[in-house]
Formats: sequence, C-alpha cells, structure tokens
Amino acid sequence: MLNTVFDAPIPRLVVSSGEPAGIGPDLCVELLRNPPRHCELVVVADPSIIERRASALGHEGLDITRFNPALARCANRTLILPVQAANKNARPGILDHRNSGYVLSCLDKALELCRNDERTALVTGPIQKSVINDAGIAFTGHTEYLAEKCGVALPVMMLVSGQLRVSLATTHLPLSAVPEALNTALVEEVISITDQGLRARFGLANPRLAVCGLNPHAGESGHLGREDVDIIAPAIQRQRDAGLNVVGPLAADTVFSPQIRTRYDAVVAMFHDQGLAPLKALGFGETVNVTLGLPIVRTSVDHGTALELAATGDAKSGSMRAALATAQAMLNSGAP
Repeated sequence: MLNTVFDAPIPRLVVSSGEPAGIGPDLCVELLRNPPRHCELVVVADPSIIERRASALGHEGLDITRFNPALARCANRTLILPVQAANKNARPGILDHRNSGYVLSCLDKALELCRNDERTALVTGPIQKSVINDAGIAFTGHTEYLAEKCGVALPVMMLVSGQLRVSLATTHLPLSAVPEALNTALVEEVISITDQGLRARFGLANPRLAVCGLNPHAGESGHLGREDVDIIAPAIQRQRDAGLNVVGPLAADTVFSPQIRTRYDAVVAMFHDQGLAPLKALGFGETVNVTLGLPIVRTSVDHGTALELAATGDAKSGSMRAALATAQAMLNSGAP
C-alpha cells in the first residue's frame, strides 16, 4: 500500500498550450527547454506550432518527444501530445477563429490524461474567449467548460498568491447581475467547497476562512443593502454550526489589509474584482488560478494571451511556473 508521497507514482503535469496566436506557445517552448523538476511534463499542442515559435524565439532544433501512454512515467522527462491545428501557419498576435476547435481539442486531450489518475494534474495555458465565441462556440471560460466536462454543478474559482488565497462566489458576471445571482445556498456551498479543497489539496486540517460582504462596510447592518444580512450572514452561520472555522461578512476594503488577511487561510469574495483586484495588486505575475470542486487538480496562469508579446521573447513565465509548482504541491498534498 502506498503510504507516503515518496512511494506514490511520479507526478505528471499536463499543460494545454492555449491560444496559438498568444504567448501560450512561448511558455510551452520555455517549459520544454527548462522543465520543472521531480515530475513528468506533457505539453498538449500542435508540434509544428511549437517548433515555429521556438524558431522565432531563437531556439531552433528543439527536441520534442511524442507522448506514449504505454510508457511508464518518468521524472524530469518532457513530452508532447500532438493535436493538429486547422491553421498551422497561425501568425503570432493575429487571432484566427479557425483554430478555436484546436484550442478546445487541446484542452479535451489534456483533460483525458487527468481523468481517473490522482497523480496527474491539468495546467492550462491562456486562451482567448472572444475568438472562440466568434467561431460560434458558446464558451465562458476554462472553469465553466471543465466543470461541464466533468459533470460538476458548482466549480469554485480560487486564486492563490503565496499564502493569500481568494475564492469567488460568482465569477464572470456583469456587476449588475451579481446581487441577483447570490443566494444563501450558493454562498454556503462555496464556503464548503473552499474548506474541503484546502483540507484535501493544501494540507490544512482546520482552514480559517473569512467571507466578504457584498456591499460597502458589509452593508452597515442593512443600511447599505440587505444582501449581507439576509443572504451572506445566514450562510456563514450554517457553516459555523456545521463546524467550519469561518467568520464574516467582513468589509472587503479592510479584509485584505496585512493585519487582517494573515489571520486567515482563504478569503471568500462575492464577485470577481472584489477578490481579484487586491490579490493581483499584491502578486500579479506569480498568481495561480485553481479550480476547486473538480475531480482533478487544475491550475492555470493568472494572465491572458498577451497577443502583443507573442514571439517577442518578452513573455514572462512566472505565473506558469507558479501554476506548475502549485499543481505539483496539490498532487503531493493529496497523495495517499
């Protein structure tokens, strides 16, 4: 029986290469040249796109080995799982809706490798949601897409920067739609999924959670909006009654101050920018997007496709490196 992380199989990190016109291929070239240690890395991409991007970056002759599922995994090995793009000559910085199917195929192939394998994690490169929609494909984001593929009703987006972790009760919604989207059951479940994720994947036995209010000053006892009193506070109380270590609703303008945020292992924010604006101000470029509630470990970079940086050599790999390290740590925390 496996009983320590050192007895467990070598971690495998599977990277979906993302939008071919953006910096996703640049990041893949960097990973293939300088892979993370103590794991097996599999890049899912069209080899011709990776080779052309490597050449543009001055790295001709990049050694690419094809992934073979029959081979036992091996630490410090880099592989590529080929997926064919519609337009192999896609130009850096120039979006082409014909490659939208390729982008999603890379994601699907990467997900397949992670299913039913507790020692394999998915790390997603940046995609361009607009061009996928321009191709006539309904797509709101990685989180929602992967949740649907995995049959998960409520995935939870959590951003991680060092010891600061922020989960979101709502994600990609117009601000005007947030109050209507919130309800006590939703907030309660997001708190629960965050707690479970911190226990299972971050090795925390009793996570300390802070929950933001929706309105300024957490509603001022209902004088600045009733959502904090009528929706958020009851959800917190139910989870406290269930034994969770959770407090709130707290004013979002103070919970991220150094004196307060260090008291908690994670903050649950009510909407996208409420949580991510302060987090990215503190750690942009080294922040990791984690999806909780999925049957797999999934992390991602915290930035977009950066079309203007593609093939220039100016793309930074800090967030991708952090996403890989976080995924590997999560696999190790969840090892039997």
